[in-house]
Amino acid sequence: MSVPPPIEVQGLRKVFRQTTSGQQVVAIDRLDLTIAPREVVAIVGQTGCGKSTFFDLMIGLEAPTEGTLRIGDKSPHGDFDHFRGRIATVFQQDRLLPWRSALDNAKLPLELIGIPEAEQRERALTWLKRLGLGSFVNAYPHELSGGMRQRVAIARAFVVQPDILLADEAFGHLDEVTAAELRETFLALARECRSTAILITHQLEEAIGVGDRVVVFGKSARLLADIHVAQWPKSKYALLREVIQSTLQSNKPDPRLKQLGAKTSRKKKK
Repeated sequence: MSVPPPIEVQGLRKVFRQTTSGQQVVAIDRLDLTIAPREVVAIVGQTGCGKSTFFDLMIGLEAPTEGTLRIGDKSPHGDFDHFRGRIATVFQQDRLLPWRSALDNAKLPLELIGIPEAEQRERALTWLKRLGLGSFVNAYPHELSGGMRQRVAIARAFVVQPDILLADEAFGHLDEVTAAELRETFLALARECRSTAILITHQLEEAIGVGDRVVVFGKSARLLADIHVAQWPKSKYALLREVIQSTLQSNKPDPRLKQLGAKTSRKKKK
């Protein structure tokens, strides 16, 4: 697989206008963010802070009002066709088509980008088997548990061998044990495939446990903190969670983020 392109966000602004009142709603206001190839980044923020709008911009469903979002030298909205098969998303709901089997759901993206039928089947079967669904390839969504349905959705994402994987609260609706198992599987496969992965989550433990970085969004996707998790020893994770929670509640960076991050960096240099 080729190296995924970097993601560069500069002065990104997205404004919606309410149909009934005509009032403007600023979903994202002057966001600057850079994500390196093959990084795993977790985005946390309170409901309505612009996380899902950012994903809509990432996959080209919306155009920026101002500023730029570039993946390599291209724009997801302006170069929409270029990104077919290069970006894949796993949503909170599995979004499986009820009239299609697990196999047919998993190979759907390959159909849409014109991959030959034999290769579609082979690749979809491979990923379903890797996700433990080898005995259920002909089952329909109503015949599968919630965790199994989400495994089909993950297979559907990986089958295109994407450069960039997006997960929007992909495990939050599952029970804790199933969510932890699928999260671990998703991350292991993303690292194995050498994809860039961006996860939206409300679970701070999840964000700290999975991400190379934790990006904290305030209101209107204001960047409150960009935390490199490796700078924090595991013994400090509880404190890190507390500091992120404080940052979210106050909508401003907790001073301890800078102080403790700087202390940790100095220790590593010694």
